Amino acid sequence: MKLILGLGITGLSVARFFFKNEISFRIADTRQEPPMLEVSKKEGLLNDAYFGDWNENLLIGISEVIISPGIAESEDIVIWIRNKNISIISDIELFGRYAMSPIIGITGSNGKSTVTQLLGEMALADGKNAVICGNIGKPVMDSLSDEAELYVVELSSYQLDYTNKLSLLTGVITNITPDHLDRYSSFSEYISSKLSIYKYCQFSTVNLDVDLANGIDGDNYYGIELSNLKCDFIAKQNGNTYEVFHKGNRLITSDDLKVVGRHNIENLLAALTLGHRFGLSLKVMTQAAIDFKGLEHRLEFVSTINDIDYYNDSKSTNAISTITAINALFEKYNNLTLIAGGISKKEDYSELFKLINEKVNAVVLIGECSSDFSKQITAPHVEVVESMKKAVSMATSMAEGGAVLLSPGCASFDMFNNFNERGETFKRFVLEENKSLF
Repeated sequence: MKLILGLGITGLSVARFFFKNEISFRIADTRQEPPMLEVSKKEGLLNDAYFGDWNENLLIGISEVIISPGIAESEDIVIWIRNKNISIISDIELFGRYAMSPIIGITGSNGKSTVTQLLGEMALADGKNAVICGNIGKPVMDSLSDEAELYVVELSSYQLDYTNKLSLLTGVITNITPDHLDRYSSFSEYISSKLSIYKYCQFSTVNLDVDLANGIDGDNYYGIELSNLKCDFIAKQNGNTYEVFHKGNRLITSDDLKVVGRHNIENLLAALTLGHRFGLSLKVMTQAAIDFKGLEHRLEFVSTINDIDYYNDSKSTNAISTITAINALFEKYNNLTLIAGGISKKEDYSELFKLINEKVNAVVLIGECSSDFSKQITAPHVEVVESMKKAVSMATSMAEGGAVLLSPGCASFDMFNNFNERGETFKRFVLEENKSLF
């Protein structure tokens, strides 16, 4: 019998697969009401289920455990399983047993979702039946398909930690920066977790801008400002523009793209290198990159209205993410109007205010912190409004070409249920503003 530990989205997807394929299983979760409880009840998946504190009796008759990536190695249940020499695997490893088409794996501290989505869209544009799944949102076990020609899978370090066997056509680490150090005993342990993706790759794709990956003996390489002859794809900066080359031939420039910033050039290089290894058309991949708007709520291009470009960065809930967004857009635009505010976090906003005062032409503030923020921002034009509708209207009237950026730098709960609702509201009013002009 199989044991599924954790009844979140991942656990539910595994239970569905076992139920459909008549594989006996047990579900256990320390929470009395885990997130997918009601759905599991409706689908008849709880014939053998335990909710509450872990106990060793859960392991009676168990031959293999499929574990939620959120459960740490240090938890008692994991220690008991290890002591009994019962196999523990991730849903990724289980998926690998049944996937009949090539798998491309993408991990990294930042950018992995963008690369996964962009590569998937490139493959779809090239007529491939590509499935985008994994840590990006859709669980891999819900994504298995007899019609799939390619799986593009985002992998977290947690998923890799519980993976022992996997066959990837190719894979990449977008970058490695300190993260999840509450879960790992050291940064070096976290690095090892990320690097483990390469032992599963038939062909390793390496970002030469990642110093920690430079010792990897890769099959395909990419990087920015490199003359390395091993690189399949490189980018070079020419003024405020990045030019992307394949084997010396220029494919595209950053001016052609809707997404902005050096980080998105790195993401593009990763997707191109992975897609080229699979055999996608360079011409099709280039056009897909031009059409790509980015991920929702993450410096997402919304629309161009009367020579003003609108960007939705609602997922920015802290100062550093808004700093990143401003710097990215400042590479492309001389005129920048910022919509910011909400519930400020207990962090130092001084660097953000300094950057706004140096680079932003106009600021519209919303939410709980708007009054406090307005006292510290000395940009040429600062306005405080009480709704997103007025914020969009005010920003549009203040903008003189260039870009309008929603990058709040704050939590959303004073005005919205979450950052998704905030971003959707912004986009709706941007498009309504467009209609009102005609």
